[in-house]
Amino acid sequence: MGASLASTMIGIKIDRSDPALLHDQVAGDIRRAIADGEAKPGETLPPARDLAAVLGVNTNTVLRALRLLRDEGLLEFRRGRGITVAGGAPERSIVLSKARELVQIARREGFRRDELVRFIESMP
Repeated sequence: MGASLASTMIGIKIDRSDPALLHDQVAGDIRRAIADGEAKPGETLPPARDLAAVLGVNTNTVLRALRLLRDEGLLEFRRGRGITVAGGAPERSIVLSKARELVQIARREGFRRDELVRFIESMP
């Protein structure tokens, strides 16, 4: 695992009060690291048990997240070579596009930026 991805993994904080399932949180953080270029195509991830230890979750939680990302085409599982990053995360552009759309709608409906931020922060 490259230094940038290693530092990203150490910075991941699992929020047990978040209603999102733990494996979805782990997958989301890895997906974001890929989208931000912190985990580059061809880069190898550490073993699931090591990721689990760093994140403070069960190994099965990490494996479930990694399988989800594999099914999305973001990771490749290769026998003898471990788990590698397959490519960038297209979801990032979708999220940014939807966020811009939300801001435009909110402006049109008369919401101020601080009101929109408070609304988003109050969501479960």
